[in-house]
Amino acid sequence: MPSSNEQPIPAARPVIGEEEIEAAVRVLRSGRVVQGPEVAAFEEGFSELVEGRHCVAVNSGTSALHLLLMALNIGPGDEVIVPSFSFAASANAVRLVGADVVFADIDADTFCLSPAAVEAAITPRTAAIMPVHLYGHPAAMDQIMAIADKHKLAVVEDACQAHAAALNGTPVGAFGNGGTFSFYPTKNMHSLEGGMISAADAEVARTLRLLRNQGMEQRYANEIVGANMRMTDVSAAVGRVQLAKLPGWTEQRIANAAYLTQNISAAGVVTPVVAEGARHIYHQYTVRIQGDRDAAMAKLTEAGIGNAVYYPTPIHRLKPYWEPDQKAGRNWDLPETERAAAEVVSLPVHPSLTEGDLERIVTAVNALGENL
Repeated sequence: MPSSNEQPIPAARPVIGEEEIEAAVRVLRSGRVVQGPEVAAFEEGFSELVEGRHCVAVNSGTSALHLLLMALNIGPGDEVIVPSFSFAASANAVRLVGADVVFADIDADTFCLSPAAVEAAITPRTAAIMPVHLYGHPAAMDQIMAIADKHKLAVVEDACQAHAAALNGTPVGAFGNGGTFSFYPTKNMHSLEGGMISAADAEVARTLRLLRNQGMEQRYANEIVGANMRMTDVSAAVGRVQLAKLPGWTEQRIANAAYLTQNISAAGVVTPVVAEGARHIYHQYTVRIQGDRDAAMAKLTEAGIGNAVYYPTPIHRLKPYWEPDQKAGRNWDLPETERAAAEVVSLPVHPSLTEGDLERIVTAVNALGENL
C-alpha cells in the first residue's frame, strides 16, 4: 500500500481548469450555444494541426468516424480493413454504415496495423483501410498509403488517441482521405465531449457539414438525409482552451515517457517501442507484462499506481462480431493481436505527474521483476 501521506496516482487525469470554466460560462452567458462562432473558430484552430485540412467538428470521435465513412460513400457491399486491437468504435462505425469489417493483424512493436496484414486482407470488395494510431503512436502510413494507392482504396485515419502525433514530419490526420479525432475527457486534449474530422477534399467537408446538421446548410433547406451530430459552442470553447495547451502537454507526456523508458528495468516488463520517424505522443504509456499480468496489476494497484488494460478483448472476440463471424464460418488469424491483448498494461504518463510520481511509478514497476 502507498504510505499514509501518498495519494494513489491515477492512470489518467482530465484537466478542467479555471480557463476552461471561464470559456464555458462565457458561451452560456452569450446565449449562442450550438454550432456557432466558437465551433467555427475551433475548426480553424485545429486545422493547423493537420496541415490546413478542412476540419469539421462533431459531437464525438465515434460520430466523426461514422460520418466520414458516410461522406466517402462507403456502405453495404463494401469491406473496410480494421485492426481488431482497438476500441470497439473503430469497427462499430463500419457496421453502422452497413459495410463489412475485415480484421487485420497488428505490428508487434507499435500495436498499429501491419502493412503486410493489410495487403493480405484486400479482396475485390475492399473499399477502405482504417489505420488506428493506437496509444498515440502513428501507424505505418507511408506503407499503408502506398498499398491504398496501388489498390485505389480510401484511407480513413482513426486518430482519436493521437492529437499531434506524426510520421516523418507529417501529422496524423493529414495522410488519408480524412482523419478523425476524439475530445473525450481522458484524451490528450478534450472538449468535455466531441470529435473532429480532417478532410482532404472540400466537397467531402461540405458533405460532412450537411450530414452533421440534418442535411442542411440553410435552415429548412435540407439537401440530403442527415443526422444531428453537431458540437455545442460550450464544448468548442473548452476545446479551444485545451488546444492552446496541447503543445506543452504533449512535450510533457513525451518527457514523462522518456523518463519511464530510461528507468524501468524490470525483467519481464517490455517498454514501448517507437518506430523510426515516428512522433509518439503517448495517449497511453503501454508496456508488455511477460508473466502473470493480473498479479502484476494487483501489485501496482497496491502500491498506489493506477493501471489499466486497453484492450483486454480484441474486437473480433466481442459478441456483436464473434457470433456473426462464427455463424458465417469466419475465423480470423490474428496472433499478434491476441498476444497484445494478453500482455499489455498502460501506466500513468499524463502531464499532471510530478517528478515524485514518476519515481514512484518506476520503483513499483521495477519491484515487479522480482515476482514475474
